[in-house]
Amino acid sequence: MTVSDDALADDELADDELPSAVVRRPDGVYFQADAPAVACQAAVNQVFLSSACFGGLDYSVFIRVLYNCGPALPAGLQNHALIRFADDIQPFLAARRALYKAVRIVHGEAEYYFEPVFLEVPDAPPQPARLSFDEFVADMWVKGIRFGIDAPAVKAAIASGKAARIVVARRLDPTPGVDAAFVEVSRDIHRSNAPREMADGRLDWHTFQNRFPQVKAHTRLLRKVPRQAGTRGYELSGIVIEPPPPRDIELSTVAGSGTVIEHQPDGEYLVSAVAGFLSVDASSKRISIGPKIVSREGVSARTTGNLQLSGEYEEFGEVQEQRVVEGGSITIHGDVFGKISSRGGTIVLHRNLVGGSAVNADGDIRMKGVASGAVLQTKKGEITVARAENCVISGTRVLVGEAVNCEIIADEVVIKLAIGCAVAGRKIDIASAGPRKQSEMLLFALVPDTSKYDFKLAELGTQLARHEREAAQRKTKMDGLTGQPEVRNYLTLATRVRKHEVVLTPEQEQLFHKMAGAVGPTLKAVAKLSLALKAEQVRQEQVREQMALVERQKRLVMRGTRCIVRLVDGDVIVRSMVFNPDLGPLYDSAPKAIKSMLRAAGDHRPVIFSGSSGGVDWALDE
Repeated sequence: MTVSDDALADDELADDELPSAVVRRPDGVYFQADAPAVACQAAVNQVFLSSACFGGLDYSVFIRVLYNCGPALPAGLQNHALIRFADDIQPFLAARRALYKAVRIVHGEAEYYFEPVFLEVPDAPPQPARLSFDEFVADMWVKGIRFGIDAPAVKAAIASGKAARIVVARRLDPTPGVDAAFVEVSRDIHRSNAPREMADGRLDWHTFQNRFPQVKAHTRLLRKVPRQAGTRGYELSGIVIEPPPPRDIELSTVAGSGTVIEHQPDGEYLVSAVAGFLSVDASSKRISIGPKIVSREGVSARTTGNLQLSGEYEEFGEVQEQRVVEGGSITIHGDVFGKISSRGGTIVLHRNLVGGSAVNADGDIRMKGVASGAVLQTKKGEITVARAENCVISGTRVLVGEAVNCEIIADEVVIKLAIGCAVAGRKIDIASAGPRKQSEMLLFALVPDTSKYDFKLAELGTQLARHEREAAQRKTKMDGLTGQPEVRNYLTLATRVRKHEVVLTPEQEQLFHKMAGAVGPTLKAVAKLSLALKAEQVRQEQVREQMALVERQKRLVMRGTRCIVRLVDGDVIVRSMVFNPDLGPLYDSAPKAIKSMLRAAGDHRPVIFSGSSGGVDWALDE
């Protein structure tokens, strides 16, 4: 059989047994566009195993259809029912197949040695021949290289005709996918550690610009970027190498209180449900929003700088020396060495306050640890301390378990054990008190200055005496006029006539009217004096009411001053200290002023008690 006869026989075989995924037409060979890749691979395999190959093969289209790899299909082919990838199906004779050698596979690469080839012809010497890229693809397929042929390199090697060993095919490693991620979509959640700019344009290098972000309600905080699958890889044999699955994450893992998850057309978002401060838990990474700022990093020059906050604040770390925390309703779980300043609410210190201060403008201060060398002050509120040493404490009401060498002043002071302290208050109640080494135990009962009330009472007393004298003078003058015989007789007769005790004759009536005319001027003077007397009596009553009101006010101011020491254990001195209530409370003073006030040397204030034993129970007499 001649070569042309063999080709004819193969063509007829291919036409009869050509798989449905491959279509041969006069203008070329096509893949069915809707055929699965597996069906196309099986069709190609059937063609190659039937000793045929694809002439004029477009390898890029070929590999794209079979494995979805390489360049995208040309735009003109993407929507067609058929995809052209070759010119024709040609026979691949055994004589031609013998020209192609074995391939060497090393680490996912196929090496082939190109050299001059000769075609064996019966009854004739070998004839020079040239390899064909189309046949090379078919031969490699049969030998197990079904993917990754480097078409340009192979074609160049065949065209050169020179001996060369090159890599003709490579394995395609899979491309890892992209893990799902959260992307910040709001600038409000960013901290700014830049120095805060003050009103005068200068920079406060001790304060960060925005350490604790605050967000409004319904603000998008995070958007979930879905994970992206990687691309498949292929072995030289065409076996799929699946990429590792990308990691997925859910917004629910970071959604804390005050946040909600919303599914929008453009993605999945974590949204603030309420307005407030944003906090992130360091361990769980959950984002929470609420009226309170929660921090676990402590307050230092490195982490936060000085803090000027507009809301409640809770800190689980410590506040280092020279750091300032300003806010409202401040709770500190760690030790405090700096300054705590609250506009109101409650300051709660769970541990110790050492060398720092806690000042509340309008609220309570509660200390569960020890205060040492510190200042605790509230202008309006209660201070509770378990133990205080070398501290200045002032407030409306102060409760101390044990106080050592402290200066304390308040409207009401209650101490279980006071040693070497100077204490002043309207109400003082101490279970046990005594000195400490060189520190005296001094108590000052705050007595209000009532001089203004005494002055007012004296002034009103003078007014009352003047009105009484004026009334007495008018009474004396009126008695003198009514004591004249003519006036007395007329008034007696007029009274009896008015009561119908006497009936006058016409002649008597004329005499009666004559009497009235004679005493008329005197009676007018008596009536005028009577009106003046009643006016003075009204003024007296008004002054007496004013004096009673001032007396009540004085007693109210004086009420409640009392000093009780149940056990005097060592030298204790109790003095009275006069203060002016109109000038504000004495406890609303600077710490240095309080120390000077209570520790002043050579105090000449009146002594209420001085002794080293017994007890004290003194109250101000109203």
